[in-house]
Amino acid sequence: MPGATTAANVAFYGVIICWWLFGLTFWLRKQPHSRAHATKRDLTSYVGMALQAAGYFIEWLFPFLLHQRSPIATQSPGLAWTLAILAIAIAAFSAVLVNTAARQLGKQWSLAARIVEDHNLIQDGPYHFVRNPIYTGMFGMLVATGLVVAPFLPLVAASATFLIGTYIRVRIEERLLRETFGPKFDDYRRRVPAVIPGIW
Repeated sequence: MPGATTAANVAFYGVIICWWLFGLTFWLRKQPHSRAHATKRDLTSYVGMALQAAGYFIEWLFPFLLHQRSPIATQSPGLAWTLAILAIAIAAFSAVLVNTAARQLGKQWSLAARIVEDHNLIQDGPYHFVRNPIYTGMFGMLVATGLVVAPFLPLVAASATFLIGTYIRVRIEERLLRETFGPKFDDYRRRVPAVIPGIW
């Protein structure tokens, strides 16, 4: 079996490919959807988005500042390949999850929290398992990337920052959904976890 350095390289390029697929989800979206008329909007959700971005920034910044090799490269070959496969699997699943969830939302997808005309409370597809599968996928990409490039403490700091931002966005979006759908949303909220099944 090739050594830990090879595993680290495979994991890095595998996760980067998944990042390209993740990015294409938003780049290739049909523009007419983004022009759907918003009946309610809350721009303070950008605060949460900024914290999510800061989580990614922390994760990428530390290895470059420290000129540190991938944590995978410092493991035994068996553990290195296990971590490499795990990182790629998490990244691939996350990219597919985000793509599927964004297509399910259609014209309702937006960077800022909003309600559009004829807004539907989507509860099928990935929304049957978590209420915010796009955030689940984004967090999965952060974890997968952290396994490949970040030491343990920066990964924890990045995850905490990202999850605080996600919590802010979820609270704002859920307030708009509760105002719009009332008991129907409350029932959905009771049945389905927000981001991470079994945890939150």
